[in-house]
Amino acid sequence: MTDMILTGARLVLRDTVLDGTMVVRGGVIADIQPGRSHAPGAVDCGGEIVIPGVIDLHTDNLERQIQPRATARWPSRSAMLAHDAQCAAAGVTTVYDSLCLGDLGFDASRMQTCREGIADVTELAPTGLLKAEHFLHLRCEMPARDVLDMLDEAADNPLVRMVSVMDHSPGVGQYANVERYRALRRSSGLTEEQIDKRISDLLAQRAEIRTPNRRSILARIATRVATGEIVVASHDDETVAEIAENAADGIRISEFPVTLTAALAAHAAGMTTIAGAPNIVRGGSHSGNVNAADLIRAGAVDALASDYVPAALIEAAFICAAAGDLSLPDAVALITDNPARMAHLDDRGRLEAGRRADFVLMREYGPLAVVREVWRAGERVA
Repeated sequence: MTDMILTGARLVLRDTVLDGTMVVRGGVIADIQPGRSHAPGAVDCGGEIVIPGVIDLHTDNLERQIQPRATARWPSRSAMLAHDAQCAAAGVTTVYDSLCLGDLGFDASRMQTCREGIADVTELAPTGLLKAEHFLHLRCEMPARDVLDMLDEAADNPLVRMVSVMDHSPGVGQYANVERYRALRRSSGLTEEQIDKRISDLLAQRAEIRTPNRRSILARIATRVATGEIVVASHDDETVAEIAENAADGIRISEFPVTLTAALAAHAAGMTTIAGAPNIVRGGSHSGNVNAADLIRAGAVDALASDYVPAALIEAAFICAAAGDLSLPDAVALITDNPARMAHLDDRGRLEAGRRADFVLMREYGPLAVVREVWRAGERVA
């Protein structure tokens, strides 16, 4: 751990932007003061921006490294290290690797990716080789026949810190538009007859096992949820009825609500919400769902997650600030303090004395905020 003094920096604190000095000792922020330091060895930041290390509660980026081409699968350990490096370079110092449990016929190899990903994170986390700190986010496909067995394999792993319940059946949530589901299946080479059968089979399967699986998933993790070790989220909420079901089951996070109605209902029910940062950067959803900027303007977003592009997080936060939708401290909190609080990570997420020295040094370049240096627990990692 490197003791250091950063001075001449624009420090993005929780409630203000301070032109000042930050002192780091023993991997922890020791002090923050306004003005410049003239101490020997102080590093002059030249007015560059410093924000807390980014916390990403949902990223599928590991899957993208595992499968860089449709017909090319990469060795899992190599893919994990590449994923970790990309996260760190994007300013993400805490990563929740989101892995899918349960196959609904989209891509059976995702189950291999899940098992290998859990094994890789578990083995590599204590080695000191990873630049970011990695936890596991298990995405449980409720209507899948294999989801309970897969969850049972991983539920007691101490690195599992988040579980989400999801339903990717045709006609539901992300695939409420059945024609979009059909188009995706056509693009994968299925005939209309095969698509019809798949839809029929999946809806029958959903009617049979979705609800009992949901109960079993929540029961399996209940003890660790009660102690605060695991947080639980719903996924792709569409309706007020879905939010009511989640709230009744004690779920307190709604990630990627697909409608403004669902997002507002989640807040009304005392839940927090996560939106996709790529939605902000691209100016809309890649799958035709609600525009995340509209959710921001409605006050219906508590945190952003990278979903499939780690670099989107910082860019999205600065876009929100530049658009005037949020102050810079509030925009940065969407990717730092707010996800930290949602995940019970009390030692990080703010530039504040006593917090872990996870921080990102950045420079503005036109409309972009460019990551220059990344530090985790007082050590430079990118």
